[in-house]
Amino acid sequence: LKDVSFDLKGGEKIGVFENDPNEEPNKGRVLIDGIEICQVDLSRIRRSIAIIPQDPTLFTEMLRHNLNIAGNRSDNDFWNVLGTVEMQGFVSALPLGLDTQVAEGGSNFSTGQRQLICFGRAILNNCKIVVMDDATASVDVETDAKIQRTIRMQFADQTVFVIAHRLNTIMTSDRIMVMDDGNVAEIDTPDKLKSNPESAINGLISFNDI
Repeated sequence: LKDVSFDLKGGEKIGVFENDPNEEPNKGRVLIDGIEICQVDLSRIRRSIAIIPQDPTLFTEMLRHNLNIAGNRSDNDFWNVLGTVEMQGFVSALPLGLDTQVAEGGSNFSTGQRQLICFGRAILNNCKIVVMDDATASVDVETDAKIQRTIRMQFADQTVFVIAHRLNTIMTSDRIMVMDDGNVAEIDTPDKLKSNPESAINGLISFNDI
């Protein structure tokens, strides 16, 4: 990345569209409420920020511990959050339910199911910032829709970053940031980008009939 700088409001949903998935930062500063992230206690960061990667790895523990490693939530909390992320029916059909042992890397759950479990964990932990790193790239349309519903309904007050290569994944964001060659090419609302003939993303939006 090259001289990238931007501000977000608390609770804002921002979609990040990148042409090059290898555009990764190797230095810089991140401030939350004006405080550099390196000055914040690591355990607090882990409680406050949830990262949902494209291929999430679960703990080799029981499912309940993957939802809440601290063990300070009730079964009722677990079932409620599984209902929220539309996993209740699947888990209730498992012979051991919440006590199901997660295989190494979460291999006994699909990619989409692992992502939904991570969303459930973020909800239970009341994370203030959620980062989705191309999380819907490998899931089917139905799971993608579940994830988008979860973001809209359960993270209404949280700050959400959605990094994606598929435009339809980020078109409901408050703003879209377009990355090009390591720079912020533009950042604006979806409507303004769609109506601006000079927008770098305008042609792609029109091409995909979004």
